[in-house]
Amino acid sequence: PPDLVIEISKSTLNDDLGNKRLLYEELGVSEYWSVKVNDPQIFAFEIIDRGSKRIDISKVLPNLKLAVLESALQQARTRDQSQVGRWLISQFQG
Repeated sequence: PPDLVIEISKSTLNDDLGNKRLLYEELGVSEYWSVKVNDPQIFAFEIIDRGSKRIDISKVLPNLKLAVLESALQQARTRDQSQVGRWLISQFQG
């Protein structure tokens, strides 16, 4: 199974957090994210022993804080992609 699965949710959030999360737990995926696009939010889960728990920092992408990605998604609604890209790079360098 893959180490990381990311679902983009506009109208399927409940299914992504329910049935799909259970499926990925069963398959043994290491980490699962569901990204809510209407109101940028990332629901991230570490999957261990066919169960899962919410995380704020990725285990698969070490030290990646999901709040930084959420902020970038929020900024992308009003700012140019290159501005958001520069901001992200500054976050990763700092």
